[in-house]
Amino acid sequence: MMRGRFAPSPTGYMHLGNVWTAFLAWLLVRQMGGQLVLRIEDIDEARSHAEYKRAICRDLRWLGLTWDEGPEVGGAYAPYTQQERYAHYQDAVERLAGKGLLYPCFCTRARLMGVGAPHAGETAVYDGHCYRMHEKERAAASAVRTPSWRVHVPAEKIAFADMVCGTQEVDLARAVGDFRVRRADGLYAYPLAVSVDDMEMGITHVVRGRDLLAQTPAQIWLIQTLGGTPPAYAHIPMLVDADGNRLSKRQKGLTVRELRAAGKKPEAILSALAVAGGLIPERGGRSLEELVRSCDWYGLRPTDISISSILSHL
Repeated sequence: MMRGRFAPSPTGYMHLGNVWTAFLAWLLVRQMGGQLVLRIEDIDEARSHAEYKRAICRDLRWLGLTWDEGPEVGGAYAPYTQQERYAHYQDAVERLAGKGLLYPCFCTRARLMGVGAPHAGETAVYDGHCYRMHEKERAAASAVRTPSWRVHVPAEKIAFADMVCGTQEVDLARAVGDFRVRRADGLYAYPLAVSVDDMEMGITHVVRGRDLLAQTPAQIWLIQTLGGTPPAYAHIPMLVDADGNRLSKRQKGLTVRELRAAGKKPEAILSALAVAGGLIPERGGRSLEELVRSCDWYGLRPTDISISSILSHL
């Protein structure tokens, strides 16, 4: 069965950008007769708060974007909160270590910032400095600094067909490089956690923002290396402000709780998103059932969407 997921981080109240992703994930699942998993990605312990987790569930229910598995519902793949899944991530780390793929990294933040990206718009790729260390160097470094742990990736191509962005092919070592799976403070890194969760929860389709497209080859390789089957990916256009910056939880007037307080209705919010995204041709508040029937998910606009175009339909 098709299994999708919405995996928000409880670091603030849900804004329209979060709703956009949740709506498209929910819509794809409902149109394909699948199951939707709600997973709370709270490995950023310093910024994650229980109140925001409760607010996410409350806002999704108010919008009508209900889930089939997850917090407040349960399911066969519980727990659905990442801070309760650390044992799963540690098991994956040990399996990678058993394959001889992990090595300690002693680089400071300043050094990593200095590595930089060779061209504007490119993501900085780790230069393998600590991978090339001799054992004596590692022993000396470990005496003064707790390392993070990186996975050494092979020089191979990763290709996949994104449901929105089309065919993608990258050289894993050159475009992604050796990435962290565990931080120096002991917390697990996002690529590891999300890959393990998607694999173990049987996720077949992932809908998320285009800002995560560059991370996808690493996650595909990681899932395959751990013996799983990668899901199909759909990296959707971002909602941006007037300056072209993606929405953040610090921007005012765009959270679900603020829109609700302003008297906006759930069907109006979701319909405005659907119109701005090119899923339906005309404005007007449609019920959830009507949106499932009438939205053309594959007619999604390929470019980022201005928040002003959405607000104009509310």
